[in-house]
Amino acid sequence: MMMGELRTLSSSGLHGVLINALTLALTARPQDKMPGRYTLQGDSVFMNVMEFATQLPQQKKAELHEQYIDIQLLLSGEERIQFGVAGSARQCEEQHIEDDYQLCSEIEGLQQLDLTPGMYAIFMPGEPHKPGCVVTKVEEIKKVVVKVHISLLSA
Repeated sequence: MMMGELRTLSSSGLHGVLINALTLALTARPQDKMPGRYTLQGDSVFMNVMEFATQLPQQKKAELHEQYIDIQLLLSGEERIQFGVAGSARQCEEQHIEDDYQLCSEIEGLQQLDLTPGMYAIFMPGEPHKPGCVVTKVEEIKKVVVKVHISLLSA
């Protein structure tokens, strides 16, 4: 897991592929888009714009992916993301290979971070994360999740 703020993106030390994916998403102005999936670079880089109410962590399951890196960028509101290191997901359901996700009920060695608008969190394949959790109270948030195919890091 990596995290940062957009205002320091140029000095973040992130791989160029990840900086480029965030730049493509920002250029598409997700804050002005309706919820949905938007292609940025074919199936290799796309974004999901979302608007929803945060929930208590007990009401949610963690997710993990195998083929795509998740860049979770908060546009409005406050959001807590619970997460763990690769291999820490427990009590996992069947993997949905075509949609690249698996849901899990528990994260061993649970960590958490709070995002405010302009902050991002990056989860590599295999790193469980539970986004959309309440920080202090249930509230509506808007965010964009940029999906980057893992093969781009080795291209």
